[in-house]
Amino acid sequence: SMHSGVCHSRREFVQRLKLEATLNVHDGCVNTISWNDTGEYILSGSDDTNLVITNPYNRKVKATIRSGHRANIFSAKFMPQTSDQQIISCSGDGIIYYTHTEKSPDINRQCQFTCHYGTAYEIMTVPNDPYTFLSCGEDGTVRWFDLRMKTSCTKEDCKDDILINCRRAATSISICPLVPYYLAVGCSDSSVRIYDRRMLGTRATGNYMGRGTTGMCVRFVPAHLSNKLCRVTSLCYSGDGQEVLVSYSSDYIYLFDPKNDQARELKGPSEERRDELRQPPVKRLRLRGDWSDTGPRARPESERERDGEQSQNVSLMQRMSDMLSRWFEEASEAQSSRGTTRSQTRPRGETLGPLICVPDSPSSVVNKQLGSMTLDEQQGGSRASTAEPVLSLHYSTEGTTTSTIKLDFTDECLTASPLERSLGVGAEDTSGGCRREQPAGEEGHGGQTGPGGQGVPTGPGGQGQPSRINQDSDDSDDDPILIPSARYRGGQGQRYGLQRSAAARIQELFRRRKERREMEESETQNIRRPSVKMVYKGHRNSRTMIKESCFWGNNFVMSGSDCGHIFIWDRHTGEHLMLLEADNHVVNCLQPHPYDPILASSGIDYDIKIWSPLEVSPSFNRVLADEVITRNELMLEETRNTITVPASFMLRMLASLNHIRTDRLEGDRSEGSGQEDEQ
Repeated sequence: SMHSGVCHSRREFVQRLKLEATLNVHDGCVNTISWNDTGEYILSGSDDTNLVITNPYNRKVKATIRSGHRANIFSAKFMPQTSDQQIISCSGDGIIYYTHTEKSPDINRQCQFTCHYGTAYEIMTVPNDPYTFLSCGEDGTVRWFDLRMKTSCTKEDCKDDILINCRRAATSISICPLVPYYLAVGCSDSSVRIYDRRMLGTRATGNYMGRGTTGMCVRFVPAHLSNKLCRVTSLCYSGDGQEVLVSYSSDYIYLFDPKNDQARELKGPSEERRDELRQPPVKRLRLRGDWSDTGPRARPESERERDGEQSQNVSLMQRMSDMLSRWFEEASEAQSSRGTTRSQTRPRGETLGPLICVPDSPSSVVNKQLGSMTLDEQQGGSRASTAEPVLSLHYSTEGTTTSTIKLDFTDECLTASPLERSLGVGAEDTSGGCRREQPAGEEGHGGQTGPGGQGVPTGPGGQGQPSRINQDSDDSDDDPILIPSARYRGGQGQRYGLQRSAAARIQELFRRRKERREMEESETQNIRRPSVKMVYKGHRNSRTMIKESCFWGNNFVMSGSDCGHIFIWDRHTGEHLMLLEADNHVVNCLQPHPYDPILASSGIDYDIKIWSPLEVSPSFNRVLADEVITRNELMLEETRNTITVPASFMLRMLASLNHIRTDRLEGDRSEGSGQEDEQ
């Protein structure tokens, strides 16, 4: 199948694609695949923490490397011009490994960089450069490493190699193939920023700029996402470097030209408000192991109700999710009915009763739908003085799950109550752990890294990494990077010592953020703001954090989807040309061969699939495609209103409800006895 070139220009080529081979080389979801420069080998990384080099032509494994990673591998690349002997990879616990295939595992294991905290999403090499690489992560930083300077770094809270501090999770990076000093960075705030690396440096190189606006020459945000927080799940330059393709979680794929400067006026706050009011009252909850909404057989709720699809083929996980949603709704209702009059006068669902959202990580999406309360309301004396438990949602979007919330009923606004201790709030491992949404049970790879699974001292909160709150005063240009759930870290006594009005701390944080935003605004007046050139729709991208879209040749654009299909569009018209069923749950990775008409794909299934134009005549089932697209559109809406939570959440919810019940009983009994309830 070496006939490339000419067929790339014809749509028949993609409509003849067929599954050519399945490479069963992993024992977990395959989150990253990349071809070497000659196209002879595929490098892949998985939840099984192995790196594998496979020859897809004879389907033989060239090497299986026990990487040293202790969490899911999210990105792995061959270093250019090292005869494919040097590999760089990163994982869900933020650790980067530099592996030399000819060296002993003991030596390789020492070559680790522990600089990121939170997930490291992507590793990027520079064309023809065997020494340097870039990484980006949830801590909001893009880092640039030079292997001539060091091959490992385990310094606490290291800032030596920060190239850009985005101050919001940096989820994807891409380097312009023709002009490699252009670096595109996708963030969790719906924006893609392009920097000129010639204007940037790190502390290690002695010319660190620190400010997120230095060197920025382009900022792209689709107008309707300008006030939303949709994270970028993939970013890709076209081969000629003229265009950039960007895929958004819970939204679509956009094409833009970085040289264009035509962005229309950004949408104003009034429209934004209308959107908010359209949101349904209470979000649905889904357990992380419930994959019932993914894959080719998944159906939107409306369709399930219509066809009366009843219990016989509903998975246990799905039933548990339904139960959880029901409890959650009842708890929210109960809170609302006892809430202040204010929460009745505002649209239901905007506040969910007395509800406090505490941002607890830089990527935390304190989602507008979950209650757009102002800080003054949060401090409202009326509420803090009542002894009513407060339903407090800590809502964050970490790792590859779309969103998780931690829930507790606290007895007092914004302070760690005895109840929080009794529930062990924050006991699930938010810093490391398996961060791809895991099919628990039916695809048991849920528990590889439990709390503290990275061999880091575990605090009483069960956190996998020690708190690293940066208070360097010498770093005025470099704001402290927010650490996930800092409020739950550290010993019990210390926690209360830190308590200096949490509300005041949060207010300070918001004030600083506002100042920073205003400064950024003024500095970015002359930055190009390209408009959307083309939109590609029909797929569904919300369940996993890695979802690649890419160019294929000059005429096609492709993406994976939560419905388990690969979508292929006409790059120039956005017309949908082909649909391939490629995974039982979700397709996450797509990588075209550098020269041959071959495509590699991977996702939740534990394999890598190889596709090539083997069908004798082109075929595309447009009727099926339209059905899939309609379904995806409906289900995209549904997942926008669904929050995925870990199993521990269900137990905590039970405990909380139970606690409230017993509290109420005891409260009735001891009425008037004047005793303080010591816990």
